[in-house]
Amino acid sequence: MLDSPSTPDRPAAQRAYAHIKERLLDGRFAGGTLLSENDLAQRLGVSRTPIRHACALLQAEGLLELYPKRGALVVPVLPSEADDVLEVRLLLEPHCARRATAAGAPLVATLREAIAVQERTLVSGTGFPEADRRFHRALVAATGNALLLRQYDLLRDRHQRIAATTVARDPARVERFIAEHRDIAAAVERGEAEAAAELMRAHLRAAHELARRRI
Repeated sequence: MLDSPSTPDRPAAQRAYAHIKERLLDGRFAGGTLLSENDLAQRLGVSRTPIRHACALLQAEGLLELYPKRGALVVPVLPSEADDVLEVRLLLEPHCARRATAAGAPLVATLREAIAVQERTLVSGTGFPEADRRFHRALVAATGNALLLRQYDLLRDRHQRIAATTVARDPARVERFIAEHRDIAAAVERGEAEAAAELMRAHLRAAHELARRRI
């Protein structure tokens, strides 16, 4: 959050932060890329000061590494980070998928809508990581457990970056992800708790194996 009262040109810094972070999370600024303050400033039509402030915040979040007079390096997703995220998701999401089978028609409608958005990304070529997270978050939210949802939301940035890295290097894999989501949604609709949990577990492991090869 950009909440420091000393931030120069706060609206410009907020806009720079949102612009850069969005591209870090969706893969347009790929790991290992060196971002130029001058280029970003020109692109956004602002001075370098708000760009520098936004980059400092993103460095604090572990997304950038600043090099004075050179620019900001996009921190790559490390295999160890992907492993850590998988461990947490395997503990959390199969349980939530199991619980979600009791949520009924409203959840099924939400899952179908999320899948429809994912299918549209096949045409547009962009937006799948965010749509992917929307599907998974709906299952966690359906448990009604605010603490579980909070834990899931802590993974938001890492989840999207890992998904973006995987999809960027193998766009064809999106169709398989969507098919697996359909299977999970169908198990939830049928009220098959153990099947939903097992399908989620297999989905997470398959996605992780691909991400591990691509990182």
